[in-house]
Amino acid sequence: MKRKKKTDYFESLRELVDYVQKAAGFLSETMNDYKVEFLPHSLEKMHDIEHSADLALHELTAKLVREFITPIERQDIMSIADQIDDVTDSIEDVLMRLYMFNIQAIREEAFDFAAVIIKSSEVLLKIMTEFAHFRRSNDIRKYIIELNNLEEEGDAIYVRAIRRVYLEDEDPIAVIAWTEIFRRLEGCCDEFEDVSEEIEHVLMKNT
Repeated sequence: MKRKKKTDYFESLRELVDYVQKAAGFLSETMNDYKVEFLPHSLEKMHDIEHSADLALHELTAKLVREFITPIERQDIMSIADQIDDVTDSIEDVLMRLYMFNIQAIREEAFDFAAVIIKSSEVLLKIMTEFAHFRRSNDIRKYIIELNNLEEEGDAIYVRAIRRVYLEDEDPIAVIAWTEIFRRLEGCCDEFEDVSEEIEHVLMKNT
């Protein structure tokens, strides 16, 4: 009888980060070639990425339910997977707000945020690649610190962006819209840090 192949949960988590990277890259691409009339189509494409990430998460959950032995506690795998999925959702939320508020042009600080989100997705991928052999990895904690530093960079951009909005904008609708968009962008950076903190928690439990 052929033995059932074991699920590589570390690879499954890494695949979830692939969707984070796709979402981050598409957000940046949309901002850099920003056309209001294309936003409905862009939203559809972003939703396709988010929906594919949800399907991958559901598949991982189904495997966890069926399998008895996992490399780390199944609750930890699920928690990390959920938080990775939250990052993808938060990136989609930014694009949704650009559409909802009918934003006509992208502000400078939004580009700065997009660059931080791209970098954060790259570092998160490095973390998940190392996570498969975390007990002997010399780099995973270095990458976690790097991701935390990027979150602090996001905080600094947020403070600068909000101050500039309230100093320069006289249109109250624009102030409300950009306050919310910048809050969502800063929230993306926070979501990355949440993943790194959960991984760090797992490392402390297992090493």
